[in-house]
Amino acid sequence: MGCVSSKQFHGGDEHGDGKPRRRPSSNSLKHLVSYSSSKRHEDLEEEDEEGAVVAAMSSSAGRRAGNNASTARLIRKPPAPVVEAVAALPEEAATLAIGVVDAERAVAAAAGNWKWTPTDVQVNGAAEQETRSAGPRTEGEAKPRIRGVPNGVQGEHVAAGWPRWLTEVAAEAVRGWQPRRSESFEKLDKIGQGTYSSVYKARDLENGKIVALKKVRFANMDPESVRFMAREIHILRRLDHPNVVKLEGLVTSRMSSSLYLVFEYMEHDLAGLAATPGLKFTEPQVKCYMRQLLSGLDHCHNRGVLHRDIKGANLLLDNNGILKIADFGLATFFNPNQKQHLTSRVVTLWYRPPELLLGATNYGAAVDLWSAGCILAELLSGKPIMPGRTEVEQLHKIFKLCGSPSEEFWANLKLSRATIFKPQHPYRRCVNDVYKDFPTTALTLLDRLLAVEPGNRGTAASALDSEFFTTKPYACDPSSLPKYPPSKEYDAKLRDEEARRQRAAAKGQEAEAGRRKQLPAPDGNSGLQVLGIHS
Repeated sequence: MGCVSSKQFHGGDEHGDGKPRRRPSSNSLKHLVSYSSSKRHEDLEEEDEEGAVVAAMSSSAGRRAGNNASTARLIRKPPAPVVEAVAALPEEAATLAIGVVDAERAVAAAAGNWKWTPTDVQVNGAAEQETRSAGPRTEGEAKPRIRGVPNGVQGEHVAAGWPRWLTEVAAEAVRGWQPRRSESFEKLDKIGQGTYSSVYKARDLENGKIVALKKVRFANMDPESVRFMAREIHILRRLDHPNVVKLEGLVTSRMSSSLYLVFEYMEHDLAGLAATPGLKFTEPQVKCYMRQLLSGLDHCHNRGVLHRDIKGANLLLDNNGILKIADFGLATFFNPNQKQHLTSRVVTLWYRPPELLLGATNYGAAVDLWSAGCILAELLSGKPIMPGRTEVEQLHKIFKLCGSPSEEFWANLKLSRATIFKPQHPYRRCVNDVYKDFPTTALTLLDRLLAVEPGNRGTAASALDSEFFTTKPYACDPSSLPKYPPSKEYDAKLRDEEARRQRAAAKGQEAEAGRRKQLPAPDGNSGLQVLGIHS
């Protein structure tokens, strides 16, 4: 596997000996911009089909050309020279990795003073004003989160280090972030594959931390694809919860169309664990996982975010038993108090609620709660509960298990074409009959989450208050969960593919052996007879 960097790192915060560089006691953010004056002769980009991002500058090539690589320069304010200096960088030297701005926070914290500025955040095209207060924190006051641009730093200063194709379309999504060098990551292994992205295990060479790199692919640099990705970044920056995966940075290049999102690394996902042969979750374990899932969803919904793709493969687990909701590629902002026109082509089929299958475009948090109900039943039963192959079949499975929708449901749907899917004969709801072996409190919660009518599913907060979590046996502590070998849905798929190949090879060998046994002994004169020559 390729790597995302050379192993020589000369970042702005460390000396060659690895010791932290002492920051000047200034309240302005310093931009450390390092570049080479020598022209690069060998660009190492997309060196394998998985797209390893390798754009390290070759110092030896520079020496052969008679040019020594420039040392890092600390560029101070005023802002204008910073913009000019960064804009003057050669394109070849502009491959950068982006991490969250922390210099201003460190300086301000040392002085016991937090400074904030008003920032405008675009949410679905509407400007949302976020105003922060200035001044020292009072005793006992919670430490605030830096969500906007640090005081005195303009968005264009940070955007200057980004490739033009990104800043022209999605500058707002990366506002307030500071560049890092891309060679500070070493790719280790491929751990996931999706329709629009691939995921790799990598090492951050600055601190040795293992991270996950999600490579986002763009179709011919289509601006809409870039905006789609920018929304995911925007959403991830808005969320901050122990049960939601954390975006730690970005890796990008002016010269290529690839973009990597840097996340904390998680050893497992729920789908991979559930596919482990012989593994059966206990009731306390199921409660532990579901409590974390619903807590993460409650945070998302309170922050105005719909995930829209809750499934086992997107629920990551670490070796400490912590569950985190991941993959916000289909997520969107929503306002429960306003009517919105959203797409119905979201959520993986087995976890998609009936209103989306029928084409609803005005929906809310209930779509995630339906998916959570499917996860609950899957954890308790040990298998997906409604594995449909088509949308029509999926609707049929839902109606057979959860009953036919009411007349009020069809009227509220206000979709003329949806009535063609209306069952001619009503189905009786039989969730309690099919899953009669489930704990009573689990059945009560499942019955609510799998309500055909969205308004009857409640909220993530109300689900957390259900008797399922307040009665014995209680949810176990995450740290007490068993330690499993690394297992992801991608690993399970690879195991299945290998098993299929072996079975196919074995069948082929058996067929060949049988064919040879059935062949008659060759006639020595047959060839002569074909030619018309007789003995």
